[in-house]
Amino acid sequence: DVYKRQAMNLAMEVQQNLLPAEMPIVKGLDIAGHSIYCDETGGDLYDFLELCCRDSDQIGIAVGDVSGHGISAALLMATVRAFLRARVTKPGNLSEIISDVNRLVAHDTSETSQFMTLFYAEINPSERSVSWIRAGHDPAITYIPDSDTFDELKGPGMALGIDDNYVFHSQKLTGLKKDQILLIGTDGLWETKSESGEMFGKERLKGLIRQRAHLSSQEMIDEIVDALRAFQQSVKQEDDITLAVIKIN
Repeated sequence: DVYKRQAMNLAMEVQQNLLPAEMPIVKGLDIAGHSIYCDETGGDLYDFLELCCRDSDQIGIAVGDVSGHGISAALLMATVRAFLRARVTKPGNLSEIISDVNRLVAHDTSETSQFMTLFYAEINPSERSVSWIRAGHDPAITYIPDSDTFDELKGPGMALGIDDNYVFHSQKLTGLKKDQILLIGTDGLWETKSESGEMFGKERLKGLIRQRAHLSSQEMIDEIVDALRAFQQSVKQEDDITLAVIKIN
């Protein structure tokens, strides 16, 4: 009915305003992100975070995916975003930040058994390093064009909201190369299906990253979204799709 439709449109507008309105300008980095929701509202999140008590050129990047769809997923997405934004304004390393956020999320989800996977990274361009925590989320993909090598930013970690006592441990990669690309996505990206039921897959995604490595982060995202659309054709999108691309300048 009309009121329900208006309410959904309002919820969609509110949530769209939670996604970054513009991409951050960080010396030494080229950063872009994009979300496509399969319903009016969704459970995917990406955010770029100004960090307390770090070098001014450091930035936090979060990509997350709430279990389920619709309004309940959107509410948890908004909650996690708020917890994370509040927490990074205070001192603490990655492990402390994500462990604190998880504790708050777990208190909220104890009745609903919802959870959220999250990939949280902090990039230090002057140190040419990235530190990250993988809270049940797919590893980020990294590509070095000069050597034509792919790798993944792996590591242990449980989804947020499952165990309030879980202690997260961060990983670190140093020696980031010029033009190196980091892509953090949600599984809706590689699990997008074609009319024949085939999945888009990570190999196809890597092929696109390799072919488009010379482009800016935003152009690469545009090309990936176009490729997804062409692959999908008339198939309805079943899951939210989110990706953030970071290029080392």
